[in-house]
Amino acid sequence: MDQQERSSVEAEGAKERGLVHIWQAGSCSVTPERLPGWSGKTVLQAALGINHGLLLTEGGEVYSFGKLPWKVGLEETCTKSPILENALIGQHVTTVAAGSYHNGAVTESGVVYMWGNNSAGQCAVANQPYLQEPNPISISDSETSPLVSVRILQLACGEEHTLALSLSREIWAWGSGCQLGLITTTFPVTKPQKVEHLAGRVVLQVACGAYHSLALVQCLPAQDMKPIPERCNHCSQLLITMTDKEDHVIISDSHCCPLGVALADSQAENHVSCSSLETLEGKSATGSQSEDCQKTFVEDEPAASESEMTSVLSNNDGQEDSGISSPGNVLFPDKKAVKEYLENLSDDPLNDSQEKSISPSQEEELTACLPGPPGVSTSALNSLVVSCASAVGVRVAATYEAGALSLKKVMNFYGTTPGELGSQSGSPSPGPEGLKDTREEQVKLESMQGKKSSSLVDIREEESEGVSRRLSLPGLLSQVSPRLLRKVGRAKMRTVALTPTYSGEADALLPSLRTEVWSWGKGKEGQLGHGDVLPRLQPLCVKSLDSKEVIQLSAGGHHSLALTAKSQVYSWGSNTFGQLGHLNSPTTVPRLAKVLSVWSTAAGPDYSLFLVDGEDFQPGLYYSGREETRENNSPGNNCTKSPTLLLACSMLGYISTVTAGGDNCLVLVDRNIMGYIASLHELASTERRFYCKLSEIKSRVLRPLLGLDNLGTATTVQQLQDMASRFSKLCYLIGQHGASLSSFLHGIKEAKSLAILKHSSLFLDSYTEYCTSVTNFLVMGGFMILAKPAIDFLGKNQELLQDLAEMKEENIQLVDVLNTLFFLPVRQLHNYARVLLKLATCFEVTSPEYQKLQDSSSCCETLVVHLNRKRKEAEYTLSFWKTFPGKMTDSLRRPDRRLICESSNRGLSLQHAGRFSVNWFILFNDALVHAQFSTHHIFPLSTLWVEALSEEAGNVNGLKITTPEEHFILLSSTPQEKTKWLRAISQAVDQALRGTSDLPPYGSGGNIQRQEPPISRSAKYTFYKDPRLKDATYDGRWLSGKPHGRGILRWADGRIYSGMFRNDQGCCVYATGEVYEGCFLDNMRHGHGLLRSGKLTSSSPSMFIGQWVMDKKTGYGVFDDITRGEKYMGTWQDDLCQGNGVVVTQFGLYYEGAFSNNKMMGTGVLLSEDDTVYEGEFSDDWTLSGKGTLTLPNGDYIEGLFSGEWGSGIKITGTYFKPSLYDSEKDRPKALRKLGILAVPADEKWKAVFEECWHQLGCENPGQGDRWKAWDSIAVALTTNRRQHKDSPELLSRSHTQTLESLEFIPQHVGAFTLEKYENIKKYLIKACDTPLHPLGRLVETLVAVYRMTYVGVGANRRLLQEAVREIKSYLKRIFQLIRFLFPDLPEEGSTIPLLVTETKRRKSFCSGKMDSRSESPEPGYVVTSSGLLLPVLLPRLYPPLFMLYALDNEREEDIYWECVLRLNKQSDTALLSFLGVQLKFWPVTVSILGESKKVVPNTKDVCFASAVECLQQISTTFTPSDKLKVIQQTFEEISQSVLETLQEDFLWSMDDLFPVFLYVVLRARIRNLGSEVHLIEDLMDPYLQHGEQGIMFTTLKVSMKFTLKLNVLVLIPLSPEKSNSWFKEILNMQLL
Repeated sequence: MDQQERSSVEAEGAKERGLVHIWQAGSCSVTPERLPGWSGKTVLQAALGINHGLLLTEGGEVYSFGKLPWKVGLEETCTKSPILENALIGQHVTTVAAGSYHNGAVTESGVVYMWGNNSAGQCAVANQPYLQEPNPISISDSETSPLVSVRILQLACGEEHTLALSLSREIWAWGSGCQLGLITTTFPVTKPQKVEHLAGRVVLQVACGAYHSLALVQCLPAQDMKPIPERCNHCSQLLITMTDKEDHVIISDSHCCPLGVALADSQAENHVSCSSLETLEGKSATGSQSEDCQKTFVEDEPAASESEMTSVLSNNDGQEDSGISSPGNVLFPDKKAVKEYLENLSDDPLNDSQEKSISPSQEEELTACLPGPPGVSTSALNSLVVSCASAVGVRVAATYEAGALSLKKVMNFYGTTPGELGSQSGSPSPGPEGLKDTREEQVKLESMQGKKSSSLVDIREEESEGVSRRLSLPGLLSQVSPRLLRKVGRAKMRTVALTPTYSGEADALLPSLRTEVWSWGKGKEGQLGHGDVLPRLQPLCVKSLDSKEVIQLSAGGHHSLALTAKSQVYSWGSNTFGQLGHLNSPTTVPRLAKVLSVWSTAAGPDYSLFLVDGEDFQPGLYYSGREETRENNSPGNNCTKSPTLLLACSMLGYISTVTAGGDNCLVLVDRNIMGYIASLHELASTERRFYCKLSEIKSRVLRPLLGLDNLGTATTVQQLQDMASRFSKLCYLIGQHGASLSSFLHGIKEAKSLAILKHSSLFLDSYTEYCTSVTNFLVMGGFMILAKPAIDFLGKNQELLQDLAEMKEENIQLVDVLNTLFFLPVRQLHNYARVLLKLATCFEVTSPEYQKLQDSSSCCETLVVHLNRKRKEAEYTLSFWKTFPGKMTDSLRRPDRRLICESSNRGLSLQHAGRFSVNWFILFNDALVHAQFSTHHIFPLSTLWVEALSEEAGNVNGLKITTPEEHFILLSSTPQEKTKWLRAISQAVDQALRGTSDLPPYGSGGNIQRQEPPISRSAKYTFYKDPRLKDATYDGRWLSGKPHGRGILRWADGRIYSGMFRNDQGCCVYATGEVYEGCFLDNMRHGHGLLRSGKLTSSSPSMFIGQWVMDKKTGYGVFDDITRGEKYMGTWQDDLCQGNGVVVTQFGLYYEGAFSNNKMMGTGVLLSEDDTVYEGEFSDDWTLSGKGTLTLPNGDYIEGLFSGEWGSGIKITGTYFKPSLYDSEKDRPKALRKLGILAVPADEKWKAVFEECWHQLGCENPGQGDRWKAWDSIAVALTTNRRQHKDSPELLSRSHTQTLESLEFIPQHVGAFTLEKYENIKKYLIKACDTPLHPLGRLVETLVAVYRMTYVGVGANRRLLQEAVREIKSYLKRIFQLIRFLFPDLPEEGSTIPLLVTETKRRKSFCSGKMDSRSESPEPGYVVTSSGLLLPVLLPRLYPPLFMLYALDNEREEDIYWECVLRLNKQSDTALLSFLGVQLKFWPVTVSILGESKKVVPNTKDVCFASAVECLQQISTTFTPSDKLKVIQQTFEEISQSVLETLQEDFLWSMDDLFPVFLYVVLRARIRNLGSEVHLIEDLMDPYLQHGEQGIMFTTLKVSMKFTLKLNVLVLIPLSPEKSNSWFKEILNMQLL
């Protein structure tokens, strides 16, 4: 019932998303209405055509509504209720698009479906005017062989064309017109073709207007930018020219190639036809285009004068072009050539029926409207300016003012509004039709004016945010400022790219902001944005939008919109009805619309919609464009003077998507359920606003500061550059995130898809890196230094700075303002945490979404605390530098160095210091500084050891400091001061070794458990005092200030020593009564050893066995505290339990987890004897503290906060969960299954024991050494031990002596490796392991000792079973490595030794009773395994503790089994055979008892199959799994032999017949611990036996036991053979599967 209610609630919530509202465009006082007849499914996307629309639901279904003339029966009607497109059912559509009269859809697999009007081939089908139903189209890349289908991501549809964006980010086009961007002479194009001009570029989005196309393209990385050619590829004219006049310099990039653009007369129909030149070069060839439009504005304009034409065809300096062309290029050297080209165009076969008249003005249009080459960048032009600056000289200075006047004139012309143009001409305000004519005249005037002058170039530094470049305005002229030329020509000392280049991971995971806008198609209304009204056959970059960070494009009927990451909208094209959102001119270039905080746009035929952020984060919708008016009861059209807010739309809810098309507007609205949608919009809105603020700081504060001179020392400048670079990177990431959130709001809006959740480390790392650079800058006094040279700038803009820093106080110092301003990003982290927490409250506490949001919120808040602490550390360090100025402190000053504490308060002094001496100790995060008068010495923390002196030594407040060459004692004034310095130094050393001083503690709640630094560590040190090692550098392992372990020592003269740095076995009895047996080094316990502590050596109160390092327990070891009844098995450090470990007690408690300073601290798992489990945090021994989960034996569990000691009352704050019967098993805690994860891995245990064995063989590392040297070492060890024991013959028996003599001979192997050689190796190992004088025997003896020490006594805990098994398997693997080193001919694990014919043994088959010569192995040969080779040697020694663990672990199950066995064995043989369903023909009639044959009677007991029963009972007398499997196999053979004697004929067993008989034998065998035997075999048997004959037999035994447990609940009545067999089959199949 709960699940049904929950699903119904989710369904109701789904109905509140994607609500469709529609209204008619043209009115600002609209009342949006719900779409009639809509069923209420969640709509993800909508698309509108002229008179119809499409809806895409969450389930991938597509619905159509409106006028659908291509549908049968709907040609003349308007379908108001959406109808399902049945042809797309089951395809799961991901995106849809609607053109004027056709439609497209893309499925999840990337297949495109088209339907609707196909008159121009826009549906990619030939010779069909309409497509009634969605039809899949084939898009394949002809450049690949074989052809590969292209998968599509996005579609865009125009009037007569369609564009598709592929998964490889390439554009494919079909339909008709120049807006396709294809090089073709044939229209319509019904087979999709690739737009080659953008091949190789990453296209992010495509958009289609009526007759033009737009593409959002990612900028090329700097390394991929191709060098710009000096001349045009098509006409060979110079791309950039510089003219040195007498009084000024003209630099122009106004080149416009005359090829590929042609304007023709129009006819009545609105149709496009294009043709291309045949002699163009490569894929970049530009085609020619003829445009059939309603009326070209050129017809109404007078022709240009001959002088104007000549000036256009000449260079900027007045000299005519030479007309030289390169091969393969088409060149128009003069006006005559242009006329001939136009005449050829008139003979185009597509236009044979149309007469064309070419006016002189059209010729001028062709010659003058020249698109600039794509890719001409700002840096190329600036490089030209720099290169020619010296040639210009001082002559430029005289014309600076004239140049400024020229610039002012140009700006005045382009700043003229349409209203001003009208007033100047004296014409009245025109009507709607007049507006169109006036618009055409104005556009033509702008275009003609542009052709008469050169390009305006703003010479400036590359990243300046000043007036946008005029490179996209062909034909404007600017005179260059000599001051700017000198500035550019100067060698730049500071170059910081404030617009980051390719940012790697961020660009791969988030939307890119380094974008370009490319456009092509018809440009009559200026909708292409190139500053002219010419059409473009191929994509051309809109240069004025470079570096504007465009993230979304919208194309209307004849205008275009570009939305930037700064929530601004650039618009261009037709502005007849004010659809651009501004009244500025010209409209042929992008200009800012008068609407702010925009995050989504839509463009209709003659209007635009802008979705903006509201004050309360609820989106508002603005309308700009055609507005229908009714005056004198007659309809009319007017235009909106400025974007108007549609109040009715704001009342609908949270608008997520806005769509425009034809006369209709449509929005998708989400209702705010539980505040989820509101929180999402708040997150997105605040992120976009924050990006705008950061961008303003970057452009208005940071950039001017970087341009200042005299910024201090090189270090300060470098720090400022680093901070600026990090700031720019963070700003870019925030912009990307804002764009990602805007896109997120258009989609399904699943919380798990939020970028800040999926890529949280990317955000947290960026904030951390930035704050690190700011704190470094602060420590160096950067803000104070910066305030001096920037006093003028900062003083004039202090109000701006305070507004940006959100500081309203008065009389604030500029340094504080800058400090607050650049730490502003930390506040955004707090905002993340707040909003993510609000989102989390919208979900159930147990849901994964809640947990993920909660964790991310906690990480953000933790990072805020961490960064604020870092800021305080930096301010504290800066205060120290200011308090103690001087040469010494200046030499210590480093950006990344932080002060921890210092002893200027006399709290710390040097022992035995002179009366008048001065000793000042300064602890930094990387070094301890000892200053004396004018000298000081720096001790790196990585090679510094500190320990508190005991009170017995007489130094109550003393600290011993150990360095590689210094040892001194520091005395503190008070015990508190001693504790303070001890903790500070220890933590500083620990952080310096771990390298975590600047890393935030993600997910740790802000508290890191501090630990003592290890005495054994890796570090690098240069000696300065020791005469033997002066100026030598040691890099390697250290121990308490001395090199110890592997390392490299390099001297200044080039000498290098690489190896082990350290100074064997024995027994030592200490005065305290402690006894140590093990390895020594330099008279210290070092290596593997056993320490018995306590006065009573016979019953020691404690015992430790494990690894020692320089007299201290370090590494893995086992400590048995007999007095407390506890045993610890884990890692040690400096005589303390440190790291992961396991503790078991005599009361059955089991703990597994982390230890620190001899205490259970950190994450762990605690199990009691009754299976109660706690998994969580610990703060002390058996003390729960922190988050955790307590699972009760019945499956109930509690999650929350725990505090208290186990067994003495626990305080719990949490939630109690009672799993229902319907909860799946995976939803319940699995602590029992996780045992061993927090324990020390088996391969990490007893490493010192194995390393000692390898060292005895002469090997420095396992497996590395000379094999013959190893055998020599074995021989020497055996001989030496024999001589040592010669005088004590009682220590060596006669057999032992013979064994030693035989071991002195090295086994030799010649030829192929056979089974005989394998047996010889096996025999040698048995002998070697029998004597501790052999290295292998000593190894086995030690392993047996440590194994028994671990798992005997308190260690006999059933929880340790799997650890014990894993440890044995680790022994086998590591010993097998030793053996293969000694016997390299021995095959690898799992290899097969082929068997000879003579080696094949004949045996009886248990199935037929006949002799069988097949091998026991399922493969043809003997399989070599470590268990098969070593278990016979090792397991008998380890069997008692191991089997005890199995018995304890299976105690409950075996008690039930034994009860059933005893009960069933009360029956007679015939009764039991009958109950088990054994067929009568297998019942023995007579049996042999003591040589006498007796008949089986109803009361006979324990005589049937007696030989098989006795055989199976021997399973308890064997040790290895292979021996136990042989016993099982022999039992089956005995059963077969008994039945064969009864039947007196050959037979073949079936499992239905065999299983009841075998079950009878198992029950009569009365094996007490059969379950333990079964589990031991299962854990340790060779894997290759599992599917062989013995594996099947073992499975039968296992099933027999399980079935016996089932029989315990059955009533003891005889079962029919059919029923019993069905039980057997069911259980057997279950086990086998």
